[in-house]
Amino acid sequence: MVVDGLTDETVDRLFHALADATRRDILRRCVRSGLSVSRLAEAYPMSFAAVQKHVTVLERAGLITKRRRGRERLVHTDPGAVDRARQALDELETAWRARVDRMSGLLADDPGPGPGPDPGAGPEAGSGDKETTEGQDR
Repeated sequence: MVVDGLTDETVDRLFHALADATRRDILRRCVRSGLSVSRLAEAYPMSFAAVQKHVTVLERAGLITKRRRGRERLVHTDPGAVDRARQALDELETAWRARVDRMSGLLADDPGPGPGPDPGAGPEAGSGDKETTEGQDR
C-alpha cells in the first residue's frame, strides 16, 4: 500500500512509533513547545537512555524534529507527520468501507434460498403425532 507517497515501510515505522504510550505522550508534550531530551526524561520513571531511545524511534518515523537552541537540541512534534499517519488510516478506512459496500451490494442482490418447508412441520412433527399423544393421555 502506498498512501500519498508513503511506502509500507514508512507507514510501519509511523504506527510502530505510535503504538507506545510513552512515545505518544512525548508527541503531546512537544506539540506546544520544544523540549530537550533531558527535560523530557524528568517526566518519566525511566532512565535518560530509555527516553532517548523513544525519541530516536519517533525521529526515525519522522514524527518529531530536533532543532538546536544553544547547547540544547529541542524536540518538536512534526504536525505534518501526524497528518500522514491520519492519511494512512483514512486510506485504510476507505478501502474497508468499499469492501463492506460491495459485500452489502452482493447480499442485497442475492435472493438467497426461497421459502421452503417449515423445519418444524415434517412427518415426525405432524398433526398425527399430536393426536396420538393426546389419545394416549386419555
